[in-house]
Amino acid sequence: MTPEVYAELLQDALSLQTELSQWRRFLHQYPELSGDENGTAAFVAGKLEEMGVEGLQTHFAGTAAVIAEIRGAHAGPTVALRADMDALPILEKNEFDFASQNTGVMHACGHDAHTTVLLGAAQLLMQNRQHLHGVVRLIFQPAEEVMDQAGAAHLVQAGVLDSPAVAAIFGLHVYPDLPVGEVATRPGPMMASADIFEIQLHGKGTHASRPHQGIDTVLLAAEVISSLHHIVSRRIDPLHPAVLTIGRVEGGKADNVIPDRVVLGGTVRTLDPELQAQIPHLIEKTLWGLCEAYGGRFEMTYQKGTAPVHNHPEATEFCLSTLRTLLGDSAVRVLPEPSMGGEDFGEYLKGVPGTFFRLGVRNQEKGITAPLHSAYFNLDEGALPIGAAAMAALALQWLAQAPAAD
Repeated sequence: MTPEVYAELLQDALSLQTELSQWRRFLHQYPELSGDENGTAAFVAGKLEEMGVEGLQTHFAGTAAVIAEIRGAHAGPTVALRADMDALPILEKNEFDFASQNTGVMHACGHDAHTTVLLGAAQLLMQNRQHLHGVVRLIFQPAEEVMDQAGAAHLVQAGVLDSPAVAAIFGLHVYPDLPVGEVATRPGPMMASADIFEIQLHGKGTHASRPHQGIDTVLLAAEVISSLHHIVSRRIDPLHPAVLTIGRVEGGKADNVIPDRVVLGGTVRTLDPELQAQIPHLIEKTLWGLCEAYGGRFEMTYQKGTAPVHNHPEATEFCLSTLRTLLGDSAVRVLPEPSMGGEDFGEYLKGVPGTFFRLGVRNQEKGITAPLHSAYFNLDEGALPIGAAAMAALALQWLAQAPAAD
C-alpha cells in the first residue's frame, strides 16, 4: 500500500470515533460471561450485516462465535483477524453512566474494546475493498477467559482456520501500562501458558490438643505449598521462566479442630510447551513424597490450559513495519520481555504464522490507569480507532504483498 492509502485509512478510522465509542459503551453496559455471549454475538452479527459483510456464520461450532469474511476486489490468500468477546465475574465499581448493568459481570479485561476494534476494522476493510487482494476472515471468539469452555482451541479444532486455509492471523489486547496512541509487540515468546490445578489433601481429623492422634492436613498443606514453590526455584532451569502460584487454600471451620481435608488451588505459567508438560509430573512427585512422609493422601486434578503465545518472527517484523508506517516510529515499541499472563491466542499460532500485539489505553491525565481485571478498569477510547486502523492495515498490507492464491 502507498503512504497515501495508510494516511487515508487512519483518517477514516479517526472519523469513526463517535460510532466506535457508542459500540464499546453498549457492550460495556451489557457484559456476558464466557460461554454465554449470545447478546454480544447478536450485536456483532447485526453490525456486520449493516455493513454488508458476507459469509456470516453465527453459533460457529456450537458456540457464540461469529465468523465472517470480507472478499476483496482482487484474488488472493486469506488472512484472519481475531477479537474475544467475553467478560469477567467482577462487580464493577466505576460510576460512569455506561457502567455494567449486569450485576457481578464486567468487561474488566477490555474485550468490549477488542470486539469494537474488530468491528471498526471490518468497516474500514469494507470501505477499502478495492485495495484488498484476497479475503479477510473475522473471528469474534467467545470464552477466552476460561479453559473449560469453547475458546480458541475449540474453534481451531472445528476448522476456523480452514476452507480456505488462513495464511496469517493477527490479534491485539488493550494494555493499561501503555499510553494511548502507542502499540507494542515482540518476536518470539509474548505470553505464557496458563494451567490450573486443584489438590485435595486427606488426613485424619482430631482435636487440636491431640494432634498425635490424627494426620494434620493443615501442616501437610503448609509443607506442600512450600515445596511446590521450590519446584520453580530448584527443579527448573532459571533460563526457562515459570511461575507456580497457590491462590486458594480451603480447610477447617473451627479453631480447635484439625480438619480431615484441605484443598489447594493454583496456577502454573510457562513460556515453553515442553516445560508446561513437565511441571505436572514434578508436582505429583512432590505430593507423593510428602504424603508418604506425613501419612496423608492426595487427589489432584490438573487442567492444561492455553498454549504460550509465541509470535512468529517474520510476521512480527511485518507487523512492526506496517504499524510504524501507519502510526509513526515513535508510536510503535518493541517489548523487552514477555508477560507471564495467559491468553489463548497462542492456540491459533500453533499452526498459522501471526502476531499478537498490545494496544495502549492508558491516560494518566484522565486518571485512566487501573490494571486489567480491576473493578475500576477503564480505557481511553481514543485507542479504538487506532486499534481498528492497525488491524485493517495489517490485513490489507499482508494480502497486498503475499503471493496470489492458486
